[in-house]
Amino acid sequence: MPRENMPQENEAAADEARHRARAVVQALYLADLASQSLGIEIVDVAPGAVQIAMTVRPDMLNGHGMCHGGIIFAFADSAFAFACNSYGDPMVAAGASIEFLAPTPRGERLTATAAEVSRRARHGIYDVAVTAASGEVLAQFRGRCSRLRGPAPSP
Repeated sequence: MPRENMPQENEAAADEARHRARAVVQALYLADLASQSLGIEIVDVAPGAVQIAMTVRPDMLNGHGMCHGGIIFAFADSAFAFACNSYGDPMVAAGASIEFLAPTPRGERLTATAAEVSRRARHGIYDVAVTAASGEVLAQFRGRCSRLRGPAPSP
């Protein structure tokens, strides 16, 4: 094969991988009532990486009038879940931790950006940054996933 065709073939393969990742994440989202109930929107998808957004509603506030930490954890966990499942292999959380860096007020538009740190056939590690509309990092999440046994759901 001529060398000049290789960049085009690599680009086509990358486009196909992004298309498949989007289809897998969309199918997972449609079955994920928890993410839907939080008002999560999928912003961008690539293999091993996802960006989602949501707005903090009044029913998400704790007794101090700021977004409940469990809501922020669930938001970050959703980004993690979409990213680690984006290849089409069924993965579930095996562990996760979060550091809350700043309070999140009512009405704040949040973005969670998940990025793959490490991925093997049966395990993966993903980092998720939760940011405010200003770009300030409000929380940092790390999730570890394990592969489910059985067939993967079809997109």
